[in-house]
Amino acid sequence: MTGAKIAVLGTGIIGAPVARNLSEDFAVRVWNRTRAKAEELAGNGGIEVADTPAEAVAGAGVVVTVLKDGPTTLEVMREAASGLAAETIWIQLGTVGVTAIEELAEFAGRHGLVFYDAPVMGTKQPAESGNLVILASGPEDARAHVQPVFDVIGSRTVWVASRPGASSRLKLALNSLVLALTHGAAESLALAEALGVDPRLVIDVVAGGPLDSGYFQTKAAAMVNGDYEPAFALANAAKDTRLILEAARAAGVHADLAAGGLRRFERAMEKGHGDKDMAASYLAG
Repeated sequence: MTGAKIAVLGTGIIGAPVARNLSEDFAVRVWNRTRAKAEELAGNGGIEVADTPAEAVAGAGVVVTVLKDGPTTLEVMREAASGLAAETIWIQLGTVGVTAIEELAEFAGRHGLVFYDAPVMGTKQPAESGNLVILASGPEDARAHVQPVFDVIGSRTVWVASRPGASSRLKLALNSLVLALTHGAAESLALAEALGVDPRLVIDVVAGGPLDSGYFQTKAAAMVNGDYEPAFALANAAKDTRLILEAARAAGVHADLAAGGLRRFERAMEKGHGDKDMAASYLAG
């Protein structure tokens, strides 16, 4: 599949490095609603910038969407529809939730697209280094065509199911854990500071013990150093939390930690921290 044409719709924190990495093995054309973000990729490995979604997907054998939510993804694919050919492979990398993934799969079916539900685990740095974990669901007969794409952008592909939807459900369960760890670190450090203890002592005591992890060290260091360069924006984390709560309610699960975490995110956004990394949960007060 080397040399095949791929369209990447959405060139944000994850989409931009995905496009750059893909351009090493494929011909890549990109589109972004804010064109300036797409223009930053122009010339990287021969990446072309399109003016519209329809122009971006025209002639592409694979379309990759990396957009902020389900409604946005559906809107952009509708704009792209006139440029889509039947049997085009559509790889959907975003976190869109249970309801939206069904709507996207329905759109794919109406347009004769081969649809892969493939949300990713990982943020900016893993995306840049090609070390995302791909949670993939989709038809078995075309996997040989999508696996080379996954191998470029990720270090591991977990095949979840043969029908789209299962991967998006798994992603919500995994994000529930990620967000709980983020808020747990934020509350622990904030409580230490409020009680007159250096929060760095929390990090020091945890280091090397059973509570330690690379994730804890990264987020805790960002919190105590005030480094909120977004690897995953707080506002997007709040969006994902709402998707978790919606899915949990439908499934009859009480997602108490997610509900409390959403309140922290909302307080942080009220203070103007929505564009910062989700580690800004520490600033919720």
